[in-house]
Amino acid sequence: MKAAILKSSQPVSATPLVIEEVPRPQLVPGRLLLRVLACGVCRTDLHIAEHDLPPLRPQLIPGHQIVGEVVAGESKESPVGSRVGVSWMGGVDGDCWYCRHKMENLCDRPIFTGYTVDGGYAEYALARADFTYPLPAGLDDIHVAPLLCAGIIGFRCLRLSGIKPGAKLAFYGFGAAAHVAIQVARHWGAEVYAATRGAKHQQLALSLGAVWAGEATDAPPAKLDASIIFAPAGELVPPALAALKKGGVLVLGGIHMSPIPSFDYNLLYQERVIRSVANNTRKDGEDFLRVAAEIPIHSQTTLYPLREANRALNDLKSDRVNGAAVLDCRP
Repeated sequence: MKAAILKSSQPVSATPLVIEEVPRPQLVPGRLLLRVLACGVCRTDLHIAEHDLPPLRPQLIPGHQIVGEVVAGESKESPVGSRVGVSWMGGVDGDCWYCRHKMENLCDRPIFTGYTVDGGYAEYALARADFTYPLPAGLDDIHVAPLLCAGIIGFRCLRLSGIKPGAKLAFYGFGAAAHVAIQVARHWGAEVYAATRGAKHQQLALSLGAVWAGEATDAPPAKLDASIIFAPAGELVPPALAALKKGGVLVLGGIHMSPIPSFDYNLLYQERVIRSVANNTRKDGEDFLRVAAEIPIHSQTTLYPLREANRALNDLKSDRVNGAAVLDCRP
């Protein structure tokens, strides 16, 4: 099969991936062999390619927003011929304290798709059968792919923000996750503000129902009940705190963030809260995909062939993708 390979021995560059012919994965018990139909391109993939997240293997196939057709393996929920999704959370040990207390997203020995194991920048992929999601028929391959990480993580961020109907909520950064999360937030009755660099991202936010859009460090025109920082920019934490009401919640939605500068305690005082979001549980994915089909969610995508995976990463890094980037992995 063809696959985009990241080799840890190679220095960080604008073309970190090599398209090669490699052996098709061999089926093992408990796994499903998938023919990859599409794979979303996530900013976490960029962090892996640029070693912001340390390399864990000599070579790796990235990609953790996999839409695939089951071609082999045993699963009552996802038989051969069915379509499934695979997310960043590719498996847990099931035995650690966190797993036993329904916090599998914090598992001590997790499997991360496209990081600790090979992912979906390829024509075929393996996935743990119990960590795949049957996909709603109404969501096509290309547009469902970004929902499998950006969508699920955005959904978990919304849950942990504690927003209620009528709440004022801001997103800092308006890419793949935010353009999906705003649809859920509005479905739940929240009023959304977007603080993001670039006119095209601001326009996308307004087109999806944001009541205001400005630059990333601009103060929204109202005090906020909650905010989510999707951009990997620690310098946004102080202005985001300054925009919160008393008791407001600031959620940090990225797996990697640049250093957070020091700030005056008054920005945090009056019971404001900062909390991070780490990974997702299977229930997050199941609940989100059900909500996504009900709304229904419409994702905006830019499609790239597998052979142009490097261009997709570079466009993402340079903010040239409006919405989400997706690889077409079909031969």
